[in-house]
Amino acid sequence: MEYYSKQISNLIGELSNLPGIGSKSAQRLAFYLLNRPKEEVDRLASVLTEARQNVHYCKECYTLTDQEICPICANEKRDRKKIMVVEDTRDLAAYEKTGKYEGLYHVLHGAISPMQGIGPGDIKLKELLQRLQKEDVDEVIIATNSSLEGETTAMYISKLIKPTGIKVSRIASGVPVGGDLENIDEVTLLRALEGRTEL
Repeated sequence: MEYYSKQISNLIGELSNLPGIGSKSAQRLAFYLLNRPKEEVDRLASVLTEARQNVHYCKECYTLTDQEICPICANEKRDRKKIMVVEDTRDLAAYEKTGKYEGLYHVLHGAISPMQGIGPGDIKLKELLQRLQKEDVDEVIIATNSSLEGETTAMYISKLIKPTGIKVSRIASGVPVGGDLENIDEVTLLRALEGRTEL
C-alpha cells in the first residue's frame, strides 16, 4: 500500500539512492525540502545542476574543480618536487586541512581491486606516469587508504616508479588499517605524513 503520492515517493526514492542515506533519512530529507520556501529549493536545485555541469578533473592532478587547473596546482608557492598520490578528492581535502603539506597531489579516483573488477587501467595511473615524465619530481608520497585495495595500489605504484629513480614513500601507519583518510583527524594524518617510509 502506498502512503505517499507518486511525486513524494519518487523524491524519497531518489534521495535514498545517495550514499549513506537510508529510507528513513530519505523521508526526513524529502519532507524537510517540501516544507522549505520554493526559492530555497530552487537555489539548491540550481547549485546541484551547475556543479554537475561545471565541475570536472583538473588537467594536472585530476582532483575535482570548476577551473581548468585547480587552486593547488595553480599555486606557485607549492613544492613541485613532491607529489602525494591519494585515492580521491576527499583524501586530498583531509591532508589540506592539516595545513602542513606543501607539495602537489595526484588523485587516482579509486584503488586497484580485482574483486570489484578495478584494474590499473581503471584509475588515473597512466596519467600519473605521464606527469612524472614531464615534471621534475624528487618524491612520490603514496597516501592510499590502509585497506587491502590501498596497499595493493601502493605496491603497484611503487614497482612502476622505483625504476625511474624517483624516491617513493608510503604514509606511516598512524592511519588505522581499514580506515578511510577522509574520516581521520588532522593530527593523525600529519603524524602519518611525517613518519612516512620509503618503499
